[in-house]
Amino acid sequence: MSELQLMLKDYRLTTAEILYHLPDHPVLLQAYIWQELDLAPKFPVLNKFLGFWEKELDGKLHSVKITSAKLITPAEFKLCKGEISIH
Repeated sequence: MSELQLMLKDYRLTTAEILYHLPDHPVLLQAYIWQELDLAPKFPVLNKFLGFWEKELDGKLHSVKITSAKLITPAEFKLCKGEISIH
């Protein structure tokens, strides 16, 4: 599916900040930013990625912060009284 088709099916731009322990220095944390179109609130694409991370990568996950925003929304119009003339 194209990105537009996904957005029309209520997929949202989802950003996750993933903190993980460095494999060689487990007391240190590293940040990884992940961004994809995903379906809130279950986030199947992000969960698939995190499953891959836990199976295939050495850095143990510490925490994940998620934000999500709709990209296609109805237009907002406001009625303003007044007129401005420009010469």
